[in-house]
Amino acid sequence: MRDSQRSAPAAPGNLPLELNAFVGRSAELTRLTEALGTARLVTVTGMGGVGKSRLAAHAAARTDVRDGAWRVELSAVRDPDLVEYAVVEALGLTDQTSRPPRRVLLDHLAERQLLLVLDGFEHLVDACASLVGELLRRVPGLRVLAVGRRPLEVGGERLFPLAPLTEPEAAELFAQRAAARVPRFALHDGNRSDVRELCRRLDGIPLALELAAGRLAALSPTQLLSRLEDRFRLLTGGARDAPPRHQTLRTAIGWSHELCTPEERLLWARLSVFAGQFDLEAAEYVCSGDGLHSDDVLDVLGELLAQSVLSREETAAGVRYRMLDTVRAYGADWLEATGDADRLHRRHRDWYMGLATWCELDWFSPRQGEVAARVDTELPNLRRALEHCLTEPGEVHLGQYLAGSLWFYWVGCGRLSEGRHWLERSLDAEDGTQEQSRLKALWVLGYVAVLQGDTVPALSALMECREEAERRGNATAVAYAEHRTGCLALVTDDMARAETLLRSALDRYHEIGELNSNVLMGQVELAMTLAFQGDLPGAVKLCADVRRVCEDHGERWALAYALYVLAYEALAEGDTARARDLLQECLGIAHTFHDLLGTVLSVELLALVTAVVGDPAEAAVLQGAASRMWPSVGLPLFGSAHYNAPHERCEAMARERLGDERYAECVRVGARLEQEAAVARALGPADGARTLGAVPSQRRLPPENREPAVSPTSKGGETTG
Repeated sequence: MRDSQRSAPAAPGNLPLELNAFVGRSAELTRLTEALGTARLVTVTGMGGVGKSRLAAHAAARTDVRDGAWRVELSAVRDPDLVEYAVVEALGLTDQTSRPPRRVLLDHLAERQLLLVLDGFEHLVDACASLVGELLRRVPGLRVLAVGRRPLEVGGERLFPLAPLTEPEAAELFAQRAAARVPRFALHDGNRSDVRELCRRLDGIPLALELAAGRLAALSPTQLLSRLEDRFRLLTGGARDAPPRHQTLRTAIGWSHELCTPEERLLWARLSVFAGQFDLEAAEYVCSGDGLHSDDVLDVLGELLAQSVLSREETAAGVRYRMLDTVRAYGADWLEATGDADRLHRRHRDWYMGLATWCELDWFSPRQGEVAARVDTELPNLRRALEHCLTEPGEVHLGQYLAGSLWFYWVGCGRLSEGRHWLERSLDAEDGTQEQSRLKALWVLGYVAVLQGDTVPALSALMECREEAERRGNATAVAYAEHRTGCLALVTDDMARAETLLRSALDRYHEIGELNSNVLMGQVELAMTLAFQGDLPGAVKLCADVRRVCEDHGERWALAYALYVLAYEALAEGDTARARDLLQECLGIAHTFHDLLGTVLSVELLALVTAVVGDPAEAAVLQGAASRMWPSVGLPLFGSAHYNAPHERCEAMARERLGDERYAECVRVGARLEQEAAVARALGPADGARTLGAVPSQRRLPPENREPAVSPTSKGGETTG
């Protein structure tokens, strides 16, 4: 598991930074903070747009918890089965095992003291209540701050209903937001009464006030007030049985909607098909046509930004846009009313299938890092596209294609568990067609299961894929199925069979002209089988070739595993300085991609290098750090004699120099390190100052160095991707 907790050690967590001033709510903020100090579950309830999320974020930031406050945004999650994955993701965890995500959470949280903020859970209340109830029962150091429109109804829950702003606070909020839109705007005797009346008529709802302030670039407060009067009568006349607070919010949003031009209303409705963030190119493709030319989307989108219907965000993937959930829901109602919803959802699906196809191809390029960041950002929309494919008749094969095309993300960026969820679901939903996409989903599922150490399902999927591919004459699918079956033999210590299958798969790749990260990983995995069997020159030759190809194509992920094998050889030859340099480069790449297997294997081998150069105490610390990571990968060192060899040798050397008690103490120190700290320590200078001092020892490898002293990972890119 990757316990990646964002950097600031004084304030761990992932609470968003505020871009606008927090206005009013001082009394509520104090009371909510006090409630969090006395209750383990506090639920902030209230109507949409009343400011629940911002108040909760500020209260969480003021709550002193050792391991920080972590926010989970659930508004874009539609499938109850993905709630636990969303929490795992928000906590920055990477788990590549077959363990259920709830088990991952329980293990991660067991010894921690943190605050979990679940925001926007109301459409997932049953799944969230089940998860929160069990976590609170079994994790004594956990507190939960839930934010939604209704209670969770979990034992021990303390409700915190949030009312709209008072009139003075509402006027202050309106004035601040208006000044941001119109720099010279200020409250004065000429507009004060209109602003107060506007705030009163909008019932002090922050969302409504911000939408109103967004219109001041074109209208005066007096004009706003007169138009609001008309829209109130229009939008309340047909919904007398709805709760008053829903009428009020719908009035605010509907009024803003009616002030939009026809093109703005049309784009608003069409943008509702997106989940979470989206970019301009996606909006232009998905939302254009039938009344809105693609060249006009940018200008119309800019108007929606100016009116606070959309917000603009800077991300690792570039400029993105987001629509508030309540605003999105309003737009979705209008989209349904136009009768165009099905077409827009298909266009959304097509865009994200195209994006996944492009990303799969671009993974084998210098843009690997950009691809990883892009898919991270687009994950909510990719999930929505997958959901659409798997629930629409006749489109299951598209879901299989999409889930299979994302193999590089599932296995290369620490998303094995979620990848397996979608792959199995797409194959379970099989509608009788035998498409090429199904073969791809099968071998990717086998690949994922191999990496999780789940050998029976892996073998079943790979055998089915190969038999069907041979029957249909699909040479590409045969090659991939044979490759992954060779990986399965590798991780189960059947070196002879692994070598035979991997050589055959590489020959097949050559025959069909296949060259990508998978092919390079096949070479690295073959090199591992040779290294495990003592043929170090053969292993080095293969990895040197991989290194050249990676450098030619800008590939980094497969390169990391080639560097690992080259480090293995350098250590066996007694060149510890070169081995350390290679391993630190390998570790840096693996950690960048959140590749947990590559990370932990690098740390394990760096521990042996550290012991060999005469610092057994630090070697033991690194072994302790690795021991904390292994449960999230699977069985420590895969239960393999080959993988265990370097670990056992390092432990023996450290125990001999330190003694059992001192060795155990150092291991405990390492086991307490979070992953970020462990990686930083492993990447530090070999002679840097450390809390535990070095214990001198000989710098030359013992005579048995010609045995497989270090274990280049059999899973190579397989286990990390």
